[in-house]
Amino acid sequence: MRTVSIAFSPCPNDTFIFHAMLHGLVDTGDFQFETHLHDVETLNDSAFTGRFDITKLSFHAYLYLKNKYDLMNSGSALGFGCGPLLVKAQSEKRVEDMLIAIPGEYTTAYMLLKLWNPAIDNIAPVRFDKIMDGVKTGKYDSGLIIHEGRFVYKNYGLQQVIDLGEWWERETSFPIPLGCIAVKNDRFTKEEKSELDAILKSSIQYAFNNRDASEEFIKRYSQELDDEVIENHIRLYVNEFSIDLGEKGRDAVKRLEEMAKERHII
Repeated sequence: MRTVSIAFSPCPNDTFIFHAMLHGLVDTGDFQFETHLHDVETLNDSAFTGRFDITKLSFHAYLYLKNKYDLMNSGSALGFGCGPLLVKAQSEKRVEDMLIAIPGEYTTAYMLLKLWNPAIDNIAPVRFDKIMDGVKTGKYDSGLIIHEGRFVYKNYGLQQVIDLGEWWERETSFPIPLGCIAVKNDRFTKEEKSELDAILKSSIQYAFNNRDASEEFIKRYSQELDDEVIENHIRLYVNEFSIDLGEKGRDAVKRLEEMAKERHII
């Protein structure tokens, strides 16, 4: 057996898609997996040193790491109506003057914020699950929220400044590319990468066909334990693009890269 290190976030969409392949519910061939769970910006940072063989990445980070990692065809988070939100409590400052908590400088959320308003530079990187509390208590003027945050930010007394997913869709008409699964390009042969991609695809298909199988695994790591929040999260971030990125998905990633270069974000 060949041991492969695999890293992803504790968010429901990731634990949902990886559950089957990590628990012997699909055929993994000669591969066995050493699992690591970290928040998305830790994963992004770790990829710059090539720490993990297979890793979840923000597309923002992936665009810097194309020389180290290949994009897997399965496992990506793209879609419509699923973008990051900029939220605030009571601040009446102009956005450019706000201290904005962001979930990391290599997150796609931050890339989208800069694409929307390049004048923003007063930021504070904060772990994603600490942002809403920080805005609520006034530590930050506003916060850029991802993952389950879009479903619960009103519970913190926060209000939306802009939905960056809606902005992206108006600008491009493409689904928004948020995160991907990438594999180290010097660690595996082309055939092995194809086999790993097939394993991941089968894990996602198993998850869709056996919706309750991963419930305990998901809740073990989820920030929000409400069943409806978890289900909404999975429904929003795991879809046909997760099974197969396809031409439309790859075109969306290409457009993101083009815009970032045009506006000197990367």
